[in-house]
Amino acid sequence: GVISARPLRAWSIVASTNRDSGAVERYVAALCREIEEFSPQTAADSVEEKRHLLPRPVFSPKGKSLTYIDTIYFGGGTPSLLSPHQIERIIYAIDGSFMLHGADEVTMEMNPATVTPETLAAFRSIGVNRASFGVQTFNDRDLKLLARGHDANDARRTFGMLREAGFKNVSFDLIAGLPGQTMDDWKSNLEQAIELNPEHISLYLLEIHSATPLAEQVRSGRRKPIDEELAAEMYEEMLDRLAAASYEQYEISNFAKPGFESNHNSKYWTLDPVYGFGVSAHSFDGRQRYANERDTAKYVSMVEANKTAEVMREDIDLASEYIFLGLRLEGGIDLEAFSLRFGFDLVERYRRELDNLIANELVELSSRMQLTQKGKLFSNEVFAAFV
Repeated sequence: GVISARPLRAWSIVASTNRDSGAVERYVAALCREIEEFSPQTAADSVEEKRHLLPRPVFSPKGKSLTYIDTIYFGGGTPSLLSPHQIERIIYAIDGSFMLHGADEVTMEMNPATVTPETLAAFRSIGVNRASFGVQTFNDRDLKLLARGHDANDARRTFGMLREAGFKNVSFDLIAGLPGQTMDDWKSNLEQAIELNPEHISLYLLEIHSATPLAEQVRSGRRKPIDEELAAEMYEEMLDRLAAASYEQYEISNFAKPGFESNHNSKYWTLDPVYGFGVSAHSFDGRQRYANERDTAKYVSMVEANKTAEVMREDIDLASEYIFLGLRLEGGIDLEAFSLRFGFDLVERYRRELDNLIANELVELSSRMQLTQKGKLFSNEVFAAFV
């Protein structure tokens, strides 16, 4: 009874690979060691004064934590480049230290043209049951702009292989707001995605990072900057098209067929603990966020020497974080539940900010606080009111 009442936790595995098979093997060994040496108790000890936020786990006589795990996420880089045997070793490492609770959702990020029918069948046989599939766009011109290593036909072929391998839960990533992208381009993207009928679709608006070739092209005038007004129209078009195709929006950027919402990602938006392993992995233990070393070689060396590669840990304002993450969800925030969790009335504390947001038709209040349709388009402005 005590154990089953504990919150389910999620594990995010960030797998980094390169062409050196020896280096990959060393990385996988370090990743497994980090998992095997880690204990949630270590994180709990760092928040002694607020242990009620992160209960001390119970250990079996063999040392296995009886903390239940229900989702695993292989993400970052291209984890599908690891061999099925290497993925299986990582899953065994988790199972050796924690209770997998059936691992209801085991997701692997995949890029088109990086898998074969044989590897997909092997991944499926060892428990990977969800694929997050980086399509980005079905327009070959835009794929070249993004420097992707595949074309639209590769995406279609890989999706077909996923279905043949038995994957019944597939998520597409699409990007809107690409320089030069027209509304007709975007409608074509949506139509081709809907025609393939994945269970889940995620939308991302393009962010141009400094020191990238695309940023330099925009700076020099060779590429047009992102048209924010057009990007907003694309978002609204997506809402209409996906709703008509029976996809339900459950978060600002995420849409799913009923029953296919991402359980793992939902943990981030509800501030559930999520533990990350591997290079650049980020974790949240109930009060603090912490992160691993970003350089792969340094990460491996640190784990080999110290059993951990943590390089950053910080406290966060839990209530503020919960507000802007909760507002991302279609259901918004249950105001009574918020008050019970954080000990204050959200509406009273932010009365002035809320009056302004309501007047601008960005937020609506009832027993819940939710973004309006307009608020979804200007969500960053809404979130800023609660920082």
